[in-house]
Amino acid sequence: MQAVRNQELSDGVQGDADEGSRQLLSAQELLAGSLLTYDIVVPADILQPGAESSGPSRGRVRLRPLKVATLALISRAAREDSSLVPLLMIKESLVEPQLPLEQIRQMHAGLVNFLVAAVNRISGLDPAPSAAQNAAATAIGESHLLLAWYFGWTPTQVAELTPGQVAVYLAGIERLQGAAAQRKPA
Repeated sequence: MQAVRNQELSDGVQGDADEGSRQLLSAQELLAGSLLTYDIVVPADILQPGAESSGPSRGRVRLRPLKVATLALISRAAREDSSLVPLLMIKESLVEPQLPLEQIRQMHAGLVNFLVAAVNRISGLDPAPSAAQNAAATAIGESHLLLAWYFGWTPTQVAELTPGQVAVYLAGIERLQGAAAQRKPA
C-alpha cells in the first residue's frame, strides 16, 4: 500500500504563523462568510454620471456574497438570455434596498457594472490579475487554447468536450502536424 503524505498548498499569501501551527477550518468557519453583508459606498459620479456632484458619495447599498447554489440558479435562468446574468446577480445580492428585477433593468449600465464588480469582489470572484494567465499555462488551459486555435472553436465549444474527445483531437492535431512537417522540403 502506498503511503500518502499531506502536502500544504497555499495561494501564495504568507501569514505570521508557521506551517505547523495552522489548524483545519471547521464547517462553520467555511460557511460563515456567506452570511456576511457588506455596505458598499456608491460614488456620486457612478450614481449620476455627468452630473455636478456636491461630494464624493451619494449613499450606499448593502450586498451579500453570492452562494454557489445561487450562481447555478442564475446560470440556469439566463440560458436563453445571457444579458440577465448581471441583473440577476444584483437582484440576488442586493439586501438593501430590495429591488425587483424590473427596477434593476432600469438602472444605467455604469451603475450595473459598478454593482456587479462589487458583487464579484465580495463573493470572492474577483480574479487576481494573473489568474487567467495561470489558467492558460496549465496543461488543460494549453489544450483548450490549442483546440480553439487549430479548429477555430469558441471557448464554449471547447468546454463542452469530454476528456476523451480532447485526447482524440489533441492526438489528431499532433498527427497532422507531424505529417505536415514530413511534407516540407528541408
